[in-house]
Amino acid sequence: MHGRSSTAASQTAAPAPRLYRDFGKRALDLVAVIALAPLVAPLLGLLFLVVALDGGTPLFRQKRVGRDGRPFTIMKLRTMVPDAERALHDLIQRDPDAAAEWKERQKLRRDPRVTRFGAFLRRTSLDELPQLWNVLRGDMSLVGPRPMMPNQRSLYPGRAYYSLRPGITGLWQVSERNDNSFASRACYDDLYAAELSLRLDVATLARTLVVVVRGTGC
Repeated sequence: MHGRSSTAASQTAAPAPRLYRDFGKRALDLVAVIALAPLVAPLLGLLFLVVALDGGTPLFRQKRVGRDGRPFTIMKLRTMVPDAERALHDLIQRDPDAAAEWKERQKLRRDPRVTRFGAFLRRTSLDELPQLWNVLRGDMSLVGPRPMMPNQRSLYPGRAYYSLRPGITGLWQVSERNDNSFASRACYDDLYAAELSLRLDVATLARTLVVVVRGTGC
């Protein structure tokens, strides 16, 4: 009798994570973004002004891969010099170590394209505040895999990424940040997809605050 009760209880409890995945997660995103808007808007206005004074447009737009492989345009505060692509090309051509690092990680630890204020924005993750608009639109979620560029698909193994909305933050972002390969990032995405729940999202958001306060952002 006790065994039957336990089985029945587990069967009753099983739909909860699926309910959160299908409905609750999106509801959390919308409620959080709307609640944060009055606080974030003035801060964004100030940051827009500072970035604009540094030269160029304050917003950076780039194509990323979303859920089910659909492309979307991500928005960030600009953290690089206006002619960043040419600067990267020139650096890779003259520096073999930088070329190897870029090929493996699609990132540079010492990136000469990043402005002084841009480095501050990255450390504090303030450059990602415009992505709240992506969350509101449904392109992204507060928590999820780190959004990848279309040309990074071949570097990114696994399938869990495509079943989720990319996140402003996520398990990889709060665990290893810059110190991880695409293969390891895929492992974090697989783990997140398997364990997705309200508790995990809240815990990840809390850990994100710690990362922001410590200034250890990407």
